[in-house]
Amino acid sequence: MSPASPRPVVAIVDGYSTGSHLAPLFADRGYDCVHVQSTPRLPELYTSTYRPGDFTHEVVHAGDARATASALRAYAPTAVLPGAESGVELADQISESLGLLTNGTALTEARRNKFRMIETVKAAGLPAADQVLATDLETLLTWYGDVPRTVVLKPVNSALNDGVSFCTSREEVIAAFNALLGTDSAFGLNNRAVVAQEYLVGAEYYVNSVSRDGKHYVCDVWKTQHLQVNGVRDLLGGSQLMTRRGPEQDVLVAYAFGVLDALGISNGPAHTELKLTPQGPRLVETGARVCGAQLPLLTRAALGSSQLEWTVLAYTDADAFHTRAEQDYVVDQHAICVNMIAPKEGKLSGLPRMDEVRALESFHDVLLKVAPGGLIKQTRNDLTYPMLVHLLHPSEGVTVRDYMTARYLDGEGFYDVD
Repeated sequence: MSPASPRPVVAIVDGYSTGSHLAPLFADRGYDCVHVQSTPRLPELYTSTYRPGDFTHEVVHAGDARATASALRAYAPTAVLPGAESGVELADQISESLGLLTNGTALTEARRNKFRMIETVKAAGLPAADQVLATDLETLLTWYGDVPRTVVLKPVNSALNDGVSFCTSREEVIAAFNALLGTDSAFGLNNRAVVAQEYLVGAEYYVNSVSRDGKHYVCDVWKTQHLQVNGVRDLLGGSQLMTRRGPEQDVLVAYAFGVLDALGISNGPAHTELKLTPQGPRLVETGARVCGAQLPLLTRAALGSSQLEWTVLAYTDADAFHTRAEQDYVVDQHAICVNMIAPKEGKLSGLPRMDEVRALESFHDVLLKVAPGGLIKQTRNDLTYPMLVHLLHPSEGVTVRDYMTARYLDGEGFYDVD
């Protein structure tokens, strides 16, 4: 039990990754933050981004949501929200239990289970990918059929492109299924089933939003670029901030809002990944939390505010949120995030061409994941990028040129690996 705080309190469940930036913003608005850890131990995946000093107290969840809610009640929180994907389910449970602003628990599984997510969207009348949930090869291969085609296999509950495989034959499907089933996801959950989906042809986009009482606001829209490299069919190579309105944005946002409604995301942030296929938008997945990979930091630099600030506003001042949400965001500076791609694994002894990247006219920042002296892995998913380079400039042409230059510099010769 804690003495009552003279300031209002917000509880953040798993304040990791980009969500680690929420607590200081709440503090700026006069709120103390209590951290709720959804697992007995801090996941190794998030140790580098957790900032315990930003929280006045911590509650560790031991598996009983009612007990955790009871422990949290002592701090009289005005809101409970997730910081990272791993905190979505528990945040739903606690916020509903305490009678606070919530998305409720009725559709929590659809917001976390990738198979249920797509089925729920379909049930709402939105077109979505053909898929199957398989616990055995017979079910999977019956769905796949005899004619070779491209499909995607992924865990039921995970993130960061963990365990995702692109398969173009029955043999590859079998190998991917056997490699995934029974293993643990990035969140330590056992993969007892595998989701297989048709491969969606088209460019991929992000729609980052924040909602309050069912009103959705688009914080930022991004178009991504992918490469076929390191044995991966679609490896993310970069993402470019788009203006709010346009032919692509209008159709994507309308579909994304339909997804939010179908999944019961009426309050708080959401990160929605979409493909724009020849048949129209199709959902890849939605996370009921802020966008990862620190991308909102670049958004803030480009727009003046990001999904982080909008999330805090939604939970602290509903009237201000609804008033400001009537205005579209305006791109003051063009932004691109470059995902640098390591070609091989080993000890990183140096980055001989890093100065050339820093010298780019639109260079804004670099988020270094592996420093010289550390172990670098061949980039195959979101967990293995060696660095992210942020480009920012008033001219779109300059940022695009510098993105292409960084893409040219990356690869063999950029990394000294022993």
